[in-house]
Amino acid sequence: MNTVTLDKLVEKMQLKNLTPNIDTTGIEIKVYDVNRPALQLSGFFDYFDMHRMQIIGHVEHTFIEQRLQNHGINEIREIMAHGVPCITYCRGIEVSEDIIQAGNEFGVPVLSTTETTSAFMAEVIRWLRVELAPRISVHGVLVDIYGEGVLIMGESGIGKSEVALELIHRGHRLVSDDVVEIIKVSDETLIGTAPDITRHFIELRGIGIVDAKSLFGIEGVKDTQAIDLVIRLEEWNKDSDYDRLGLEEQYTDFLGNKVVCHSIPIRPGRNLAIICEAAAVNFRQKKMGYDAAKEMYNRVINKMMRNGNEQK
Repeated sequence: MNTVTLDKLVEKMQLKNLTPNIDTTGIEIKVYDVNRPALQLSGFFDYFDMHRMQIIGHVEHTFIEQRLQNHGINEIREIMAHGVPCITYCRGIEVSEDIIQAGNEFGVPVLSTTETTSAFMAEVIRWLRVELAPRISVHGVLVDIYGEGVLIMGESGIGKSEVALELIHRGHRLVSDDVVEIIKVSDETLIGTAPDITRHFIELRGIGIVDAKSLFGIEGVKDTQAIDLVIRLEEWNKDSDYDRLGLEEQYTDFLGNKVVCHSIPIRPGRNLAIICEAAAVNFRQKKMGYDAAKEMYNRVINKMMRNGNEQK
């Protein structure tokens, strides 16, 4: 199970920690959902998920001030006693010293932000969904070609990095070489990124490591990219039956998501960078509703029907 430490969230969201004595590096967030403790302030704790961040907005704060005694300290203490990761006050709400003291007592950080409650919740959920999403690492090269994320895969030494270098030279952008981290952010979307150690570096056999960012500038690299298409490079085999029309899509599976996959045989004289460009543009055409293979198939069928009618 992926987790995010609270200190990382505090830094990302620029939160103010009102309980600095509590070590946030040891507190883990395990779910991306958050909770506004309306029912819990009324004493209802059935189905309460203690792993969620607790968000106090204007509505909850007003309820505490108007309906609960002693600024709701007893109710807040009961929420803290369940071991929640933190309590965050939005809209810059002033937090009483009693609540801060309770946070120190139970080891529950009390945080504050000036953001509106809805905007803060939306951004936290979006960020946590990505950070906590299932992820794997695969051997390959990820390149942004005309806005399409193309993952180039194949056996070691087959020429993936060389293809990526040529694509960058032609104006496209490198995301990752050698190792690609794939993150499943939804049932339709896979995001690819590079490990911190290898980001922007390319390994070229016979030369060594080169820095694509230094060689081609910032416009030649990119940190993340949705994976739209997989191109699998393989040695040419005259006995293999390669797809020459493309009427039926082939797919590969990552984390339960299917991605369109093309197998490209390697042979001397083939310009793989141009082939990758053509594959990316053809994929985009299909997304926009035009399929060249089906268009050609329909022309052949119509031609055969016309010839058949003429012979009659």
